[in-house]
Amino acid sequence: MMDLPLIWFILLGVLLTGYAILDGFDLGVGMLHPLARNDRDRRIVMNSIGPIWDGNEVWLVTFGGTLFAAFPEAYATIFSGFYLAFMLLLAALIFRAVSLEFRSKLHHGMWRTVWDYSFCGASTLATLLFGVAVGNAMIGLPLDERGVYVGGFVALLNPYAVLVGLMTVAMFAMHGAIYLCLKTKGELQQRVREWMWHTWGAFLVLFMLTTIYTLVEIPRATPNFTEHPWAGLIVIAAVLSIANIPRALYHERPGQAFLSSCTVIAMLVVLFSLALFPNLVTSRPMPENSLTIYNASSSEKTLGIMLIIACIGMPFVLTYTAVVYWAFRGKVKLDDHAY
Repeated sequence: MMDLPLIWFILLGVLLTGYAILDGFDLGVGMLHPLARNDRDRRIVMNSIGPIWDGNEVWLVTFGGTLFAAFPEAYATIFSGFYLAFMLLLAALIFRAVSLEFRSKLHHGMWRTVWDYSFCGASTLATLLFGVAVGNAMIGLPLDERGVYVGGFVALLNPYAVLVGLMTVAMFAMHGAIYLCLKTKGELQQRVREWMWHTWGAFLVLFMLTTIYTLVEIPRATPNFTEHPWAGLIVIAAVLSIANIPRALYHERPGQAFLSSCTVIAMLVVLFSLALFPNLVTSRPMPENSLTIYNASSSEKTLGIMLIIACIGMPFVLTYTAVVYWAFRGKVKLDDHAY
């Protein structure tokens, strides 16, 4: 018999990884957007993600739908406990989309400046909220015996969660800067190289602080690593990928730096999943109230049918994504239809 809850836990991790890598760089581009010096450069920055940003967010929608269908009790707890945070996230994602579409409607300087900073602010807020959510998942939430969140919104803004949020902002900004280096040329690309070094440095500092904080304050995050020695390879891969980014930047190989950045994000998602397993929502200070992949899952029949549908549908999604990225490969060129 297949362990269907475990399979869907892994598939959720795959969806989260896909979203973090793909939407991570366009959120990073949004955060860096106002740093461009003139309107032409800002248009180039915005058009670097123009054809693909909405497709990237499909991964988030798919993740939410999968969580709802496979683990409905965890979905109910998360979306009710994080209700205000999710409303803020929704507003941020809406303002990102509106900023992209509205900026080019008028040529007035003030009009474009307002949407430029709206684009930056919404991208930063969305990224920060994603990181805060991950931080709270790691440190745990106050749940009652029915698995219902009994805290408030302010409780979600604890120091550890905010630190993880800031690390996520720095990581996505770094990821976006490296992506922009691949999509730009000339003077703008030279400025982007400076952004890459600054964002990598900020990420490195925050990553080290977050790692130390996690090891000291969340001892339950490490048992799975001692039980499964192969997990040490994930840690090594993450550290080597972080170290390879400045090496690739120094040798002017942005493609390698981008692959390393993608690997860093993927490895951090795997480490997060390993630290969380088998929980989906960890209860603190009463761990017996935690929602696991087994006590919060749908029926075996439901999970089995979903797996069949996923096996049929995922190849189409991956093919579509690959075709879109291939069609819009290369440097950004502005034309009459650009943002």
